[in-house]
Order: sequence, then C-alpha cells, then structure tokens
Amino acid sequence: MKLVIPGRPTASQRTSAFTLLEVIIASTIFFLFAFAVLQLVSSGLVAARKLQQREPDFGVLASELTLTNQLVEGGDSGDFEDMYPGLYRGYSWSREIMEVYSNGFFQVDITIYNDGAKGSAPRRSSVFFYKPGSPPGSATKGR
Repeated sequence: MKLVIPGRPTASQRTSAFTLLEVIIASTIFFLFAFAVLQLVSSGLVAARKLQQREPDFGVLASELTLTNQLVEGGDSGDFEDMYPGLYRGYSWSREIMEVYSNGFFQVDITIYNDGAKGSAPRRSSVFFYKPGSPPGSATKGR
C-alpha cells in the first residue's frame, strides 16, 4: 500500500524541470559564447578598416567636365585638399584636354599623384567627351 500525502504529487505525476542553477549556468555559457563572437566580428571590422586605402577617384575630376556643353583645349591641375579638406591629404591631380577628332570629340587625360608616398607611380586614365558646342580646337582649326 502506498502512502499518499494530500497536495503532494505522486511519482508518476511529477514532471521533470530545470533547476534555477542549471538555467543560470546555461545562460552564462551562452552569453560568454555570444560576446566572444561579437568581439571576433568587431576586431575583424577594425582590421578591415585599417587595410582600406582611401584614394581619390577619376570620376570626381571627370564629372566636373559634364556640367557644360563646351570644352576648351588645355591643361589644369590642382590639389584634392581644396576639393575635399582632410579626406585626400597628399593627393594632387592634373588634367589635359585635347580635341582628337572634329565635331567636338575630346580626350581628357587625368593623372592622380600621391605626393605623400615616395616612389608611388601616378595613376592615369583617359575619358572621352562629345561636346559639340566647344570652340574649334587643334583637330578642327583651319577647317
């Protein structure tokens, strides 16, 4: 015969559950793992940011020439510090505009110099523009 105490569940009626101590230990292990992963991601982002080199783009200089319907042959140069203070320190540029075919077809040679790095080669790019409203250049003079 079994002894039944009123208000107390029998062995067959008991359900298994976690104790408070087990929940605290499991939560601690989970948060340690989560913070370790966050630290790893954070240090990876910092390392990637340090490896990133910020260099000016040729498009900045070419886009200025799209604002009008005229180009005039010649050259100009400048410093990126004037355009973007503090962003591209030590970079300068030169631009040579020449008419290569008649009817206002121009070639613009852009060169970017890294004045801060010794021994670095200048980067060069050429862009072509069709500007029919331009005055006659070397390709159309005398025609």
